[in-house]
Amino acid sequence: MNKIIIIGGGAAGFFAAITIAEVNPKLEVIILEKGKNILQKVKISGGGRCNVTHACFDPRELVEFYPRGKRELLGPFHKFMTGDTMEWFENRGVSLKIEDDNRIFPESNSSQSIIDCFTLAAKNAGVKVLLNQNVNAVIKNENQFNIETSEGTFVADKLLIAAGSNPKIWELVKTLGHSIIEPVPSLFTFNINDKRIKEIPGISVPNATVKIVKTKLESSGPLLITHWGLSGPAVLKLSAFGARILADKNYQYNVEVNWLSSSAEVVLKILKSIKENEPKKQVILRSQFTEIPKRLWERLVLGSSILFDARWADLSNKHLQQLADQLTKCIFIANGKSTFKDEFVTSGGINLKEIDFKRFESKMHKNLFFAGEVLDIDAVTGGFNFQNAWTGGFISGNAMAEK
Repeated sequence: MNKIIIIGGGAAGFFAAITIAEVNPKLEVIILEKGKNILQKVKISGGGRCNVTHACFDPRELVEFYPRGKRELLGPFHKFMTGDTMEWFENRGVSLKIEDDNRIFPESNSSQSIIDCFTLAAKNAGVKVLLNQNVNAVIKNENQFNIETSEGTFVADKLLIAAGSNPKIWELVKTLGHSIIEPVPSLFTFNINDKRIKEIPGISVPNATVKIVKTKLESSGPLLITHWGLSGPAVLKLSAFGARILADKNYQYNVEVNWLSSSAEVVLKILKSIKENEPKKQVILRSQFTEIPKRLWERLVLGSSILFDARWADLSNKHLQQLADQLTKCIFIANGKSTFKDEFVTSGGINLKEIDFKRFESKMHKNLFFAGEVLDIDAVTGGFNFQNAWTGGFISGNAMAEK
C-alpha cells in the first residue's frame, strides 16, 4: 500500500487528506500534527465563527484579493473555488450563510462545526491523525521521503507539506533545494498616536480613502479608529498589498486619510456654502457630512485651528481650507503595527516559481506537494486565505490520489 504523509494538521492538510482518502481509499494517509490539537487556526478564525470563504464566484475577480499568488491561483480557481467549497461543506452536513459583507460562515456561527466536519470526514475516510509530531528533518531517499519527527521516522511515497507560516518548516524545505521568500506581516493595523483620534476608539466612517505618502499605495473602504490607531478594511487591504514596502519602512510612514473620498475642492465649495447659509451657527456643534460622526467632526474642526465656540461667520478662507484639508487630506504619522485580531497572516514562503500549480507539486521533486500559507500566497481579510487552503488542498489531494 502506498503511504502518503501530510505535514500539518490545519485547513489545507485536512482538506487534502480527506480528498485523497475519498478518491483513492486504497492509499494510507497520515497527518502529522506538531501540537496536541488540530485545526487551531480554524478554531480561532473569524472571532471563533470561522470565515470559511467569500461570496465571490468569478475566478478573475477572486484573484484580485491576493496581493501575492494572483497570477498563480487563476488556473486553480477555475478547478475549485467558492461555490465548490460551499458545496463540499454542505454535502457533509455543514449549512453555510452569506453575510451582508459577503463573508461566508457556518449557520451555527461556530468554528467547531467546521472542525467536527473535518474530524468526522477524516475518520470515515480512514485518515490517521498523529499528534505531537514535531518534524525535525525531511530527507529525499530515491523515490521516497523520510520524515524524522520527535516520535520516530516515517517513510512516505508522496509528501504534502501544509504546515502554514512556519519558519522551522521553511528551513526544512530549504534542505530540499527550494528557496524561501523572507516572510513579513501582511494583515495589520496602523499604530498612530494623534490627539485627533486618540480618545474616540470605535468611531468609523463608511468609505474613506487611505494612502501611504510618497508611495503608490492606496485603498478605499470602511475605516475604523481603534485604541492603537487606524484599522478596518481600508487599512487591512493597504497593509496586505503594501506588506513588503511597509516592512522596508520599518512601519514608520505618513498616512493620508480622505474621510469622505471626495476632492478637497468639492468639500471646500460645500463649506463655503454652509458659511453663507448658516453664518450664526456654531461650527463644532453638528457634523455637516452624514459620513462623519459628530465626535470625529469635533476633532477635525479643532485640528483646523478653529476655536471651540467659533461660528461659521467667524471662519476665514484659511480656516475653511484647513477644514477641507482635514476632511480630505488628513495626515497621520504611523509608528508601528498591531496584529489584526487573531489573524496571523504573513507575506512570504516558498517561491511560487518553483511550484507546478496544475498539481501544487514541486518542480524539483516528483511527489512533493505544498498547499496553504507555506507558499508565498496571502490575501486580504474576508475568507480568502482559507479559500487558498481549500483550493490547494483539493488540487494537491487529487494529484496525490492518482495511481
